[in-house]
Amino acid sequence: MILLREIQDKDLPALERFAQIPGLFNLPDDRDQLKQRIHKSQQSFLGKVKDRSETKYIFVAEDTDAGEVIATAMIAGQHGTEGAPHFYFQVGSEEKFSKTISTGFIHGTLDLKWDTDGPSEVGGLVVDAGVRNTEERVGRQISFVRFLFLGLNRQLFKNRLIAELLPPLNKRGQSPLWEAIGRRFTNMDYWEADRLCGQNKEFILSLFPTGKVYTTFLSAEARHAIGKVGGQTTPVFHMLTKIGFKYQDQVDPFDGGPHLWVNIDDLKPLKGISEYTLASPETAALEGGQEGLLCPAKQGLGRFRAVSVRALVKAGALVVLGAEADIKLAALELREGARAVFMPYY
Repeated sequence: MILLREIQDKDLPALERFAQIPGLFNLPDDRDQLKQRIHKSQQSFLGKVKDRSETKYIFVAEDTDAGEVIATAMIAGQHGTEGAPHFYFQVGSEEKFSKTISTGFIHGTLDLKWDTDGPSEVGGLVVDAGVRNTEERVGRQISFVRFLFLGLNRQLFKNRLIAELLPPLNKRGQSPLWEAIGRRFTNMDYWEADRLCGQNKEFILSLFPTGKVYTTFLSAEARHAIGKVGGQTTPVFHMLTKIGFKYQDQVDPFDGGPHLWVNIDDLKPLKGISEYTLASPETAALEGGQEGLLCPAKQGLGRFRAVSVRALVKAGALVVLGAEADIKLAALELREGARAVFMPYY
């Protein structure tokens, strides 16, 4: 069974394992930094981080049978402040035409912008390679638990939500756009700039080109990476756009990966969140119902637990279906007559 929960100190080895994944920039390969992230998440869940821009809520998916963490994801209260702006390239175009020679061109452009009152952010999604594309759909579970938490704690987040997705990388595992622009203006490797960005973003404003960058001058590889997603990120892109996220011609200034936006009130899963009284589970029912996430209506301070279930509403109560219904309810310490929250995936 997969239990979705808040991250704990004991999950450090799992984060260290995830940080070793080639081409992954979500997690630093540094034990002390990972410990700090776990601590910040714990303090956020406890409500001890008062500045919204400093809150980060990290979730893990635990295979309770194996006793192993197999996925993680995060949601942050705010991405972009006066001290650490949210930077992006606005993707556009500019038309040029000469009457003299009757010739015109449309040039792609990139314009560096920043936001000091930024949105909330979902990110940090990592799923163990061994459980990707399996029947449990662990990636969907760990992704959507963030939306369930957001829906139940709306006051902790901004009105808009952003997701920054990774672009295609070249055969050397490099970002073509970074090699074309970022490296030339900072003289740093991508990973080095990304690490520094987490501490101080001043160098972006000081060193990156101001005004329009004409993509005509970039290599074809760099141009084609702008606003695109990599192969491993494509399922995430489709999942997010299905529930309301949209690409608005904004990309990461480091790698050109697309930024997807949504007004939180427009998120489809949040529109389906409801609280129910639990009826006796039907362990024999293998058909029907609706898939989604279930969690207790009230959870202890600093604690958040959820499981993926199939359920249906019967006579105003919620019935959990399937062979593992009893096990999943027990994992949440729920029983018949208890109050629980159900959020359909779609």
